[in-house]
Amino acid sequence: MTATPRSTLWTDVDFDRDGKQVDWLYLHHSVTRSAYGEIMIPITVIRNGGGRTVLLMAGNHGDEYEGQIALVKLIRELEPEDIKGRVIILPAANLPAAVAGVRVSPLDGGNLNRSFPGDPAGNPTQRIAHYISSVLFPLCDGFHDLHSGGASLQYLPFASMRQSGDADLDRRSLAALTAFAPPIAIVWAYAGAGTYAASAANERKVPNLGGEFGSAGMVDRAGVALVEAGIRRFLAHFGILPKQAAKAAETPTRLMEIKGRHYYVYAPDHGVFEPAVDLGQDVSSGQLAGHVHFIDNPARPPVPCHFKASGMLICRRAMGRVERGDCVFHLATDVHT
Repeated sequence: MTATPRSTLWTDVDFDRDGKQVDWLYLHHSVTRSAYGEIMIPITVIRNGGGRTVLLMAGNHGDEYEGQIALVKLIRELEPEDIKGRVIILPAANLPAAVAGVRVSPLDGGNLNRSFPGDPAGNPTQRIAHYISSVLFPLCDGFHDLHSGGASLQYLPFASMRQSGDADLDRRSLAALTAFAPPIAIVWAYAGAGTYAASAANERKVPNLGGEFGSAGMVDRAGVALVEAGIRRFLAHFGILPKQAAKAAETPTRLMEIKGRHYYVYAPDHGVFEPAVDLGQDVSSGQLAGHVHFIDNPARPPVPCHFKASGMLICRRAMGRVERGDCVFHLATDVHT
C-alpha cells in the first residue's frame, strides 16, 4: 500500500488540545519580494474533551462572502465550554483568492474547488487542497463547505449534498442536510467533476454538505443569517452543540435535486444575454430561456436558447455580457419520496 505523501503546509495548532486556538496554516511561497515567505491561512480549532469533530469551511472561492462572514463571527462567539467535541474552522480556505475578492487564486489561477484531492508538490492551490484532504478530513465526522454564487451567478439560497454512490454515506449526509433545515435543500444527483471538496470528503466517507447562500458578489443579509442559524443546527446534529443552542427553522424544507447537465442552459454565442424568465419561475423543456443580442452588429438577429428540462429556476447569470459556453440558467426539480 502506497503511503499518502506528507503535506507541505504546517501549523502550530495542537488539534488534540482543549481550548480555543485562533492560529494559522503556513503555506510556503518563495517569491522575489519574500524569499522565505509564508502565506498565513487562518484556522481556528475549538475543543472540549472527547466527541465528534466537524470542519466548517468558507472562502473556497474568494468572491463568496456569506460563509466567510458567518464563520469569522462564529470564531469570535463560540467558546470551548459551549461545545462537546471539536470544531475546526477555515473561514478563508483559499486565502489569496479571498483577500483579492475573486473566485480563483491570483497566485496560480487555481480554483480550489476543482483541485481536490490536491498535490503536496503542486501549486499553492493544490497544496491547500491536499492539506484539507490528507490532514483535516481524516479528523472529521462531518464537513460543511459554504459557498455563494460569486460575481457571476445569482442563486435562490439553499444548502446541498452531493451523492457519493455509497448508500450509507448518502443517508448520513442527507440526515445532516435535514438538520441544517434550509428553505431549499438540493441533492446534486450526478457525479460532476470529481475534483470538488465534496468529492474528496466522500472518498474519505465523511458526511458533508455544501450550499449557495448569496449572489452576484454581494453580501446578502438573509444568506448570512441562514448560514449562522443552519451551522448551529448542523453542529447540534453531530452532538457538538446542545439542541437548545440551535434555533429551530421557521419554514419547512423543500427537497429538490439537480440530475445532470441537461438541467443547465449555456450561452450559444458572445454578446448580451436577455433572459425570458425569472429566478424562481417554473419552466418547461423546450421553453425559451432567452436571447443573445449583438450590440456591435445591430442588424444581426439575436440567437435564442431553450431549456432542455422542466423544473424551477434555481440559478441565473448575474452579468449581462456573455461568452459562448457561459451558464445563464440552471434548474432544480422536486424530489418525490
